[in-house]
Amino acid sequence: MPLKQKPPGTLISFEGSEGSGKSTQIVRLAAHLQKLKREVVSVREPGGTEIGEQIRNIIVHNSRGDEMCAETELLLFTAARAQLVREVIVPALVRGCTVLSDRFLDSSTVYQGIGRNLARDPVQQINQFAVGNVMPDLTIVIDVPTTLSLKRIRQRASDVPDRMERENISFYNKIREGYLVLAKSMPQRFVVIDGARTEDAIEKSIWAAVKPRLG
Repeated sequence: MPLKQKPPGTLISFEGSEGSGKSTQIVRLAAHLQKLKREVVSVREPGGTEIGEQIRNIIVHNSRGDEMCAETELLLFTAARAQLVREVIVPALVRGCTVLSDRFLDSSTVYQGIGRNLARDPVQQINQFAVGNVMPDLTIVIDVPTTLSLKRIRQRASDVPDRMERENISFYNKIREGYLVLAKSMPQRFVVIDGARTEDAIEKSIWAAVKPRLG
């Protein structure tokens, strides 16, 4: 479902390493927006649709997942994203909603492009094909030191780490640096938030970044 013109809604994506606190801050930002009587639609990647959730299970929990090649991983992520954009995100934006997305196309640029060492051009082309002309109005990167990110993953209550969470510190160093480089290259869209602070402090910084863009 391509968009012929900019819809009235707003798309805000959240990015960062595992354990950066994206999910918590999306809930908090949604509460701020709902106080302003804005309709909020929160989605996650991969997932957010019936098809996307099935793809998520393949990516994250498949018993043979460690054998998955980087190209397959990229295509699965973007397949789930293509479905999410057309089934959920575009209709919500057309209705005038604020869509909060826990990851979007920048995750593929960083995780598969940089983390998995895939060539830049095909990743960009596949990303563009998946999302069409739907791009975030604002992308918030919650930046945390890699050691803190891994510590938070280990502290999650009794959860078995998924395939992405089991990566080593070298991989996550590449992911963190990748996000920072990407954000620096597009300052008009990206805001980097220090995620090593308290949840309340992070929430205030995010709200300060979001509020001026609401119109």
